[in-house]
Amino acid sequence: MAGEVAARLAAAGLTLPEVAAPVAAYVPAVRSGAHVWTSGQLPFVDGALPVTGKVGADVDAATATGLARTAALNALAAVGTLLAQEHGGTPAEALDRVRRVVKVVGFVASDPAFTGQPGVVNGASHLLHEVLGDAGVHARSAVGVAVLPLDAPVEVEVVVETD
Repeated sequence: MAGEVAARLAAAGLTLPEVAAPVAAYVPAVRSGAHVWTSGQLPFVDGALPVTGKVGADVDAATATGLARTAALNALAAVGTLLAQEHGGTPAEALDRVRRVVKVVGFVASDPAFTGQPGVVNGASHLLHEVLGDAGVHARSAVGVAVLPLDAPVEVEVVVETD
């Protein structure tokens, strides 16, 4: 049904944000065959990071989980924008072309003692399932790292299969 993803976004009280401008020499998303790969997406809100620092020290796990959700929404915006450029419509409408989220990689800037990376990246996984339904179920990696760009607590990248 056309507009299904847009309806799920609206029902969740979400809107796709504008795609954040790259902070280096890359593009937000590229297509290769039937797949769209996003660059790592930071949890920007209105062009800024709402929180910075290490999870487990400067940022608590619950806040980081919300940030992973935001980063996944930003990844969907990158996918939707690319698909809309290719096929027309709005980015939210274009997300109806996603057949499956194939892989999610979540990076968590972690205090050395923090081991809850999978729980943090659940924020991204749950958002993708909420917005895309069964097509949002995916394989995933959750990786703790020393630091992320701009001192972001989380970064999420997504690979989707499209029609």
